[in-house]
Amino acid sequence: MRHDSRMTPPLTRRSFVLGTASGLAAGLVTARPGWSAAPAEGPDRIPIRRERIAARMEALGEIGRGADGGFYRTAGSDADLAARELFAGWLREAGLAVRTDLAGNLFGRLEGADPSLPPLLSGSHLDSVPGGGNFDGAIGCVAALEAAAGCREAGIQLQHPFEVVVFFNEESGKTGSRALVGEVAAEEMNLPVNGGGTIGEALARCGGSPERIAEAEVGPGTWAGFVELHIEQGPTLEADGLEIGVVEGIVGIRRFRVRVSGSQNHAGTTAMRIRRDAMVTAARFIAAVPDETVGRPGRQVATVGRIEAYPGAANVIPGEVEFTLEIRDLSMDVIASLYDRLQTVAGEIARRNQTEIHFEPYYLSRAAPSDPGVEDLVNDAAAALGYRQVRMPSGAGHDAQSIAVVAPIGMIFVPSRDGISHSPREFTAAADIGNGAATLAESLRRLDEVA
Repeated sequence: MRHDSRMTPPLTRRSFVLGTASGLAAGLVTARPGWSAAPAEGPDRIPIRRERIAARMEALGEIGRGADGGFYRTAGSDADLAARELFAGWLREAGLAVRTDLAGNLFGRLEGADPSLPPLLSGSHLDSVPGGGNFDGAIGCVAALEAAAGCREAGIQLQHPFEVVVFFNEESGKTGSRALVGEVAAEEMNLPVNGGGTIGEALARCGGSPERIAEAEVGPGTWAGFVELHIEQGPTLEADGLEIGVVEGIVGIRRFRVRVSGSQNHAGTTAMRIRRDAMVTAARFIAAVPDETVGRPGRQVATVGRIEAYPGAANVIPGEVEFTLEIRDLSMDVIASLYDRLQTVAGEIARRNQTEIHFEPYYLSRAAPSDPGVEDLVNDAAAALGYRQVRMPSGAGHDAQSIAVVAPIGMIFVPSRDGISHSPREFTAAADIGNGAATLAESLRRLDEVA
């Protein structure tokens, strides 16, 4: 369910309560050596303290760093718990009411002028992949908190309540955000989580309830809108010298287990012409995947990321081969069309090689186009702040993808150095994080006026 009609231009301005701290607001944005100059704050803009954002990112950077320089804040780990505890303390210091829901999501709430309105929502995640970076997810949490703190310190009261969220277990399946929209099956609690153990065990450690996670589901209208700040995790913004990416939507993902069945036999005594080699079928199909994918218009991508042959001996013709197939695109119809074509190609190859091939779907993450009104609002906010921006899709999955089921969403990207993420080399400059935080704050202010 999407709510495009609620967010369509032209924007209408709602009044909201301002304190008498305009001088303070002007002083809250501080330049540091090597930082790009920020546009001057307007009298009605939410001020941000860039030095505080940087300090908080540095503090998180002390939690979960391994000897290889990568981060091991996997969901439910001691490092993840430490990061969540630190962040909860920051929420309380900023005057927000703190709670953890049954899905392990950590919330901080700032009340609005009109308690009858649904809250605005912003945030991301603090967990990392094993050996990942300190910026993926974390900047969205810190920037959302900064927007709330800026409101408190400048005496700005939004019409809507405002909630800052740290989602549980984004990296091993977006468990926390998917639970909010009723998409987590009970069986998932037994699945492995990054770093060891099960998702259910990690959830319990983070204050949620594996047995009651279904009760975390919320309905449409729970939030007036959701905006998430994130690193791009790609090279476009840096390569083009741009400061802000306005996300058009988050790609859908479908994953399949593919099994090729042939005939296991002796590698030395079985003539080539009579072999039913499962590996040959798998290899020919895998080679066809990129050709079929780029052979049609669009930006769809397809990947074979894991493969295993059975019995896996050098002197045995494989009787079975299993591998994964993943397809991503902004359109689920495009994904379905490419999948149908790949099935046809697979069948043709299998018949030629006297083998069989079967596809088993095992993961679905629906495409989530940004709400057109929120997307325009983010674009206008970036332009008003003087940033160079571009509209672009997100090729990675994000928690916003889940929230799109119950609320209008938008996303903001900032540059990733060399396009690298999920790596110890992941890096986004403090200036870029500050630019993203300023864009987020201004987007939330504008969303408050029209939602």
